[in-house]
Amino acid sequence: MDDFKRTYLRLCKEACIEPQECVLNQLHDVCDGTLRKRLDLSTQSLSVDTCAVLGKVLMNDIVFTEIMLCDCMLNEEGAKLLLHGLCANTTIQALDIKGNNLRTVGAEALGKLLRQNKSLKSLILEWNALGMWEEGFCVFCEGIRANKFLKHLDLRNNQINHQGVGELAMALKHNDTLEELDLRWNNVGLLGGRALLSALQQNKTLVRLELAGNNIPSDLLKAVDQAIDHNSDCQTAMRETRTRTKVLSNEIQCLKVEKNKQFLNMMGVIDQQKDELTRSNRTSAVQVGHLQEALNERNCIVNSLRAKVQMTEAALALSEQKSNDLKELLEKTRMEKFELKAKHSKDLKDEQEEACNREAKMTREINAANGKNMELKNKVDELEHRCKVQHDQICHLKQELAKVTADMKLKIAQTEERLEAEKKRCKQVLDDTEALRQKEVDQMNRHLEESERSLQDRIQKLENIRIQLETELSRVKAAAITERAHAEEEQMKVRNQVRLEEQQRLVHLEEKLRLLGQSRDESQNHCTNQKQTIAELQVKNNKLAFEIEGLKRRFEELNQELSGKDQEKVAEVNNVRVELQEQIGHLKAERIAQEGLKEKISALERQLKVLSSNHREALLDKEGEITSLLEKIRLKDNEIVRMREDEAQRASFLQNAILSYVQGSPLGTHCTKK
Repeated sequence: MDDFKRTYLRLCKEACIEPQECVLNQLHDVCDGTLRKRLDLSTQSLSVDTCAVLGKVLMNDIVFTEIMLCDCMLNEEGAKLLLHGLCANTTIQALDIKGNNLRTVGAEALGKLLRQNKSLKSLILEWNALGMWEEGFCVFCEGIRANKFLKHLDLRNNQINHQGVGELAMALKHNDTLEELDLRWNNVGLLGGRALLSALQQNKTLVRLELAGNNIPSDLLKAVDQAIDHNSDCQTAMRETRTRTKVLSNEIQCLKVEKNKQFLNMMGVIDQQKDELTRSNRTSAVQVGHLQEALNERNCIVNSLRAKVQMTEAALALSEQKSNDLKELLEKTRMEKFELKAKHSKDLKDEQEEACNREAKMTREINAANGKNMELKNKVDELEHRCKVQHDQICHLKQELAKVTADMKLKIAQTEERLEAEKKRCKQVLDDTEALRQKEVDQMNRHLEESERSLQDRIQKLENIRIQLETELSRVKAAAITERAHAEEEQMKVRNQVRLEEQQRLVHLEEKLRLLGQSRDESQNHCTNQKQTIAELQVKNNKLAFEIEGLKRRFEELNQELSGKDQEKVAEVNNVRVELQEQIGHLKAERIAQEGLKEKISALERQLKVLSSNHREALLDKEGEITSLLEKIRLKDNEIVRMREDEAQRASFLQNAILSYVQGSPLGTHCTKK
């Protein structure tokens, strides 16, 4: 508020204008009050300069939503400047310009305001003269035609004739936002009423139309009221359908959100299962790697044992060669020393038997070690086969999980397609019902047109009498207009005197109102005389009322059919809900199946743990066996070393004996002497 006041004072200072005290007082009251969104300048005489400054200030104002300019004695130029400033305003919602005698320029400015402003919803123009000049009122009607935001329009006492109402009806045919229109106490007449009735055949948003005091026949008023009631019924039906569609869309959205949540939860569970499977696979792979490393180590040990065995065999072969050499020596010496050979042959046979027995024992032990190694290899193969089987089971489980996820995605896609099909079908049903209703309305309109054509012949005979009465009424209206113009001039004078003495102005206004009431009573008496003549026509029109009642009954039957179709639509929606609940049950069953798969996976993991523990025990047993075999091999190595030492000692003993024998024989002494 303070910003508005400061900008107003600044612009007044820039324009070298003294700010009006009434405006400052009003702004001060607004700043001190609690309701700070209403600017009330009613009954304040505003100059042209003040209007120009207020228009500039209101152009960028974002505070006031309601502006009251009632009885401000605005001239054409001041109203134009003020309304041009409001064209760019984005917050104003209600504008009251009652009793300012706006004419051509004001009507054009109002048309521009309605074309450019996008926030105005209520416009009150009571007690002006917008309908006196057709050009300005045509511009105003073009603004109404182009406006898409105005909902309430008050045009009471604006001297609008049937031509202006025709322009207004043409604008209403293309306007789809105006809901309330007040045309009381104008000069609409029969032609204007027909134009409004034809406009209401296309306009479906106007739900309130006031036409009192416009010399419109009662049958036209009834037809207009029926059209307005039809529009209101259509609007209520549209609101109900919108609310129902919103509720259905909200429910469908909630179901989609719940499905998405369930799907995300299932995907999270599946991801957790995948993570657990990958972890178990990693652990099993690590364990298999460790087992493979242990087996490789055992193979290395076995290979080293084989190498040692080969070394022992080579040593045995060397010993055999030595024994053969010794045999050759013994054969050479057998010819010379048969007795010694006979003695020592028994010893050699015994030693050979012992050596053969030892070699047989060694071969049996080596064969037993080879058999154990084969058993260990078979066990390793069995373990590898079990690991492969478990890996195949894990792959099969992964494939089942992939199939389950694919089935879930397909089911969700099918449900979404069914929902879209249901939506399309509901839309098609609504379009069909709307088309049927439109066809029936067209039939009713054709029937009414036929009835009107049949009655036009009767009405034309009576129109001559009405034309005479209308001429008399036009004369009376002309006299009333002249009296009203005279009264307005006197009223302007009284308003100029109001600044000094408000009580005198009230007294004069009461006197003028009394005079106007007398003139109105006279015109009403004249109208009663005319109504007596029209009553005779109404007796004939009562026959049409029965036909209209029949049409109303038909309309009620159509409404009942529409309600039945709405119930069918509700039943279909309930069926869709039941199907969705069944699908949710299937999803829950699939979720339970997935939980069973989880249990299977946990059982497999437990089996893997048991197998790993069994593998560990088997490895420990094999390690014990390998340690025992190593101990046996060490003992056999010691025996072989001891046997080699014994053989070496025996060979040395034999060599010494042979040398001593050779040296002690006469042949040896002879050889030594030579």
